[in-house]
Amino acid sequence: MPLHVRGVVLPDDEVRDLWLVGDRVTTTPVPDAQTVSDGGFILPGLVDAHCHLGIAPGSTPITSLDEARALASMDREAGVLAIRDAGSPYPYPELDGDPDVPRLARAGRHVAPVRRYLRGVGVEVTAPDVADAVAEQAKAGNGWVKLVGDWIDREVGDLALAWDRDTLTAAVQAAHDSGVRMTAHCFAEESVATLVAAGIDCVEHGTGLSLDVIDAMARQGTALVPTMINIETFDGIAAAAEARFPAYAAHMRHLQAGFPALVAAAVEAGVPVYVGSDAGGGISHGMAAAEMLLLHEKAGMPIEAVLAAGSWGARSWLGFPGLVEGGLADLVVYDYDPRTDLRVLQAPRHIVLRGRVVL
Repeated sequence: MPLHVRGVVLPDDEVRDLWLVGDRVTTTPVPDAQTVSDGGFILPGLVDAHCHLGIAPGSTPITSLDEARALASMDREAGVLAIRDAGSPYPYPELDGDPDVPRLARAGRHVAPVRRYLRGVGVEVTAPDVADAVAEQAKAGNGWVKLVGDWIDREVGDLALAWDRDTLTAAVQAAHDSGVRMTAHCFAEESVATLVAAGIDCVEHGTGLSLDVIDAMARQGTALVPTMINIETFDGIAAAAEARFPAYAAHMRHLQAGFPALVAAAVEAGVPVYVGSDAGGGISHGMAAAEMLLLHEKAGMPIEAVLAAGSWGARSWLGFPGLVEGGLADLVVYDYDPRTDLRVLQAPRHIVLRGRVVL
């Protein structure tokens, strides 16, 4: 049945009527449409641009499509109607068009160094095989590939590059030659600098950013997904590692302490910043709104910029049109204006995904 909603539509800040016919939006009145909502504030569906539907709590791979659907439902019920899965050890292309699952932009498995990443999650390869592994995982996703840029090296006792700089640079080129965008896990200073210089499309986390690298990202249009919720866990990671790896523990605490200021500098420089919670494993699903609050409260990101980063701007970046004529019928209705208080994002009144009422 065609649906009808009326309210203040953001970012236009206009009271508008929208009709949802199948999976599309129109402003042309549709007779006999069912009115779902009249009043409130309407956002294009929220986005979690760093999510893992293939990783269960405890950082273990899922084993079935039903598990992926269950995790996706937690995001959907929080108003997250588009997800970029930043690496999944379990393939689930069957869910790309599933009417009950948020829209998906997917990487394949993480391309990771041997015995230096989460067990069972990544495709672990040595330097000579990285470019080929990137090309293979590009086929497994639907437009993205994910690289592990650094991880703890137990022999060094600290974060270190996953592979040498030439290998990282060749990995970025392999992704682009395969026609996909590449993103990478980057905690350390050297990995993010190397990959940005190589022309990577996006940086995940980015705790090792410098002002020079931020300027390069702004010039190149390289995106940043800060995952502030994840970075909040660094102190616990450091405490657990302190006895065996004191240099690593100190480094992680240093990265955590300086990160809000770096995110603020990236926003100020014009780096495209998007919302991602790193849900899967240690972070619960359905936390995109909480991530948006942290971007505002800890990094000082202006509220309208936060809303764009977690809604219409992120959707455009991922190729999911918003609430425009012919756009996708994904929306969330809130009782009051999120521009005055972002906390309302944690309490949606109505949710519509693919033209179907979820809430």
